[in-house]
Amino acid sequence: MDEKILLNYSVKYLSKYDTSKNNLKYVLKRKIYRMKIRDIEKNSLLKSIESILNKLERNNFINDKRYLLSKITYLSKSGKSRKYILNYLLKKGLDRKDVEFAFSKFSENNLDWEISSAKLFVKRKKLINSSESYEKKLSKMARAGFSYETSKKILG
Repeated sequence: MDEKILLNYSVKYLSKYDTSKNNLKYVLKRKIYRMKIRDIEKNSLLKSIESILNKLERNNFINDKRYLLSKITYLSKSGKSRKYILNYLLKKGLDRKDVEFAFSKFSENNLDWEISSAKLFVKRKKLINSSESYEKKLSKMARAGFSYETSKKILG
């Protein structure tokens, strides 16, 4: 088992999924631990992860900035709140400063994206025409991560 096999696995994984550097590191570690090889070989593969990630980053297979903007765009168009997207990206191992910068860049181009995302959420959950109380609707939106002001605007 050598570094080349792990590199091929990384490229194959990246052909299916766009991911951050830290998330790919986690995926590779999981792959190594699942392999049925000796511990010495596992240790050498674990040490080679950083060089694989650097190669992929140099060849622009992994680009955290591109990943950030594409995930923010996709999740906002899926009806997710800013808090949800922030937590999702932090869970993927991205730096908070980079995420905040990407949010500011995204907000420059899409001024009312959170309002439209909240409208999409309300439409998907059928909150406008439901017979639930106003408080229940607000609590659903709050659990989804939308602010009270945004929820009030959308629900009326």
